[in-house]
Amino acid sequence: MQCKGLIFGALAATVLAGTGLSAGMAQAQQLNVAIATGGTGGVYYPLGGGMANVLTKYLPNTAATARVTGGSVDNLKLIGTQQSEVALVMVDAARDALQGEDKFKGNKVEVRTLMVLYPNRMHVVTVEGRGIEKMSDLKGKRVSTGSPGSATEVMAFRVIEAAGLDKDKDMRRERLGVAESTNAIKDGKIDAYFWVGGLPTAAVTDLGASPGVKLKLVDHADVVDKMNAKYGGIYTAGVIPAKTYPGQDKDNSITIVQNILVANAKMPDKVAYDIVKTLFDKRDELVAVHGEAKAIVLDTQNDKNTTIPWHPGAKKFFAEKGAKM
Repeated sequence: MQCKGLIFGALAATVLAGTGLSAGMAQAQQLNVAIATGGTGGVYYPLGGGMANVLTKYLPNTAATARVTGGSVDNLKLIGTQQSEVALVMVDAARDALQGEDKFKGNKVEVRTLMVLYPNRMHVVTVEGRGIEKMSDLKGKRVSTGSPGSATEVMAFRVIEAAGLDKDKDMRRERLGVAESTNAIKDGKIDAYFWVGGLPTAAVTDLGASPGVKLKLVDHADVVDKMNAKYGGIYTAGVIPAKTYPGQDKDNSITIVQNILVANAKMPDKVAYDIVKTLFDKRDELVAVHGEAKAIVLDTQNDKNTTIPWHPGAKKFFAEKGAKM
């Protein structure tokens, strides 16, 4: 790719010289960066919007935009077709894409890690009065497992399976995003929903703050070992601390998977390097957009937190910073 880029650059300079234009004008050509995020009720969208603002502000000749999507699966398909340059995704969905499995069967995506972002926490959300205290109580209930094209759906199916339930036979399943799920549970159209995201997630906060509603989060960390036995050790147990959401009066034991920023393997090394450097150096501006950006630190930029190969441009930047990858 680098050789092709050099040849293209030389040809462009020759053509421009022939038309009386300077090579400097060629170098000033604008770079457009589309960032695939998620739904408006989660963390991906505001954080991706913050990234777009940072790149546009600090990376010369760059115009970056955040796009609303169905989530990780959709984002990885956009990376595969190069309709988005950068995307926020979950490691489990990215692994499926890289290996051409599950929702990517027969359609491998040459995805590469740019940066480890923050832990994504699985929420199993319900409210008092729906008869749900534990995972087995979901049997016979109306449950949303996430929107089509989302990594919430991917991980929800794995949690349900590890809990000994059948996603198709044991529940009446809806496929709604987190904002739509919150509205549906308020309206009594569903009894519970799955959502994997950062803390706090705006839509879950909205549910907890709704008058006449008592939020409940269902413990499920005990399924981690079964999930890892089948899906390769990418999940960990964790906690959503008490008081993270209105009405949440105790810790919630959960499953966790990492979020990563990715690009297509064909992205030029210098572009990847510049994007990663700009976002990492201006992390404080991302933190001002959403607190989960505090988790973007040098210590997490390693193979333990992503099973997806690193883009050479990103690897170069973090090696220069002294990351033990």
